[in-house]
Amino acid sequence: MILGHLSIRAKLTVAFSAALLLVLALAGLFVYLRVSSELTGAIDDALQARANDVAALLAREEENPPELSGGLFGGEEGFSQVLTPRGEVVASTLNPGAGPALDPEQVMRAAREQLVVEGSDVPGIEGSEARVLAEPATARDGSSVVVVAGAGTEERREALAGIASAFLIGAPLALVLASGLGYLLAARSLAPVEAMRRRAQEITLERSGERLPLPPAEDEIHQLGETLNTMLDRIEALLERERVFVADASHELRTPLATLRTELELAGRPGRSPEDLRSALRSTIEEVDRLSQLAEDLLVIARSDQGRLPIAREPIELNVLLERVRKRFQDRAREGGREIVIAAPAGLRAELDSLRIEQALGNLVDNALRHGGGEVRLSARGDDGSIVLEVTDQGPGFADGFEGEAFDRFTRADDGRTGGGAGLGLAIVEAIAAAHGGRVSVAPSGAPATTLRIAVPLEAPA
Repeated sequence: MILGHLSIRAKLTVAFSAALLLVLALAGLFVYLRVSSELTGAIDDALQARANDVAALLAREEENPPELSGGLFGGEEGFSQVLTPRGEVVASTLNPGAGPALDPEQVMRAAREQLVVEGSDVPGIEGSEARVLAEPATARDGSSVVVVAGAGTEERREALAGIASAFLIGAPLALVLASGLGYLLAARSLAPVEAMRRRAQEITLERSGERLPLPPAEDEIHQLGETLNTMLDRIEALLERERVFVADASHELRTPLATLRTELELAGRPGRSPEDLRSALRSTIEEVDRLSQLAEDLLVIARSDQGRLPIAREPIELNVLLERVRKRFQDRAREGGREIVIAAPAGLRAELDSLRIEQALGNLVDNALRHGGGEVRLSARGDDGSIVLEVTDQGPGFADGFEGEAFDRFTRADDGRTGGGAGLGLAIVEAIAAAHGGRVSVAPSGAPATTLRIAVPLEAPA
């Protein structure tokens, strides 16, 4: 709960300090244990050497008890003893009244095997606590004895206490210095983030081209800034596209509304004949139809932009679908002296939204009748898990270089096939194809002929 109210710099500093504290604690523990082990090993080696010297003396000394004198066998910080298996002192470097360094039970164990005792309280030894090594030995006369060698542990304790004190004093100082350094490094590392945050507060939709500053280092923050700038590019492009969409839609709506206003004003003038009124009424109905179609087209485009163009797939026979499209435009084609023919294998079926696909094919046929020439051919075929629908006519085709823009909304070539109309027909075809998981394209064909192709999967994608 406390960390939740801290800044990122503070959180990084806390995490760095905790990690450093753990490292210092582990390092201190390692050094302490390592030095303790080394000192203990040195003491044991010295005790073993002294016990060997005492055992060697017993093996060659005829005098009993042997004389344990001199610094070789004891001193202020060490001692040596020779004990009987019952714990009686045979020889000792300690004061006469000191007694054995081991209790009876320990002496019995040492008579059988080597024994090391830590923390024995031995009178006459500096600090009184000692580390004692005892092992069985044999005197020159063949009797069994126990050789005891001991050393005080005061120096080892002082050395370890010094190490512990050094860590207890030095570790907090190192922690404070490292935490301060860590805070400065965190602040410096997060400075680009702060710069991006300040710039993000200044970015508005009214000014285009504004982007977040990127740090010179090619690190994760740089990559984050690039990702956010790319996102801003997409948002700006989308907003610009929506502005153009609204502007174009307003322009397209203005023309039929202006025509409606003119026709109604003319019809309202006195002295108009019944024939003039009927003509004005027919023109008004045509403009209303155009407005209705434009509104429907805009709705389709808007839904496709939102990613939810409704698609209701059902198994359909493509011959039947193509025949419905042909009948819909048959009278219009005959008025222009043209024909609409169908080319599709019998029994070809697919799971499609029949109304949407019929709308797309209708737009393509309408485009062919408006701007194409000759026979209009409706065809369907299967192609490796997809269904391909084509509309072909014998017209001049698109203007050079316009194929890539033909399916953009409100796009019309000056002298090409898309002159006239609102410029939404092919855009709707593309939206319907995309909603089915397919695509629409201008198929390569021999001149004079133009083919628009819709390719969609036979079945709905998972």
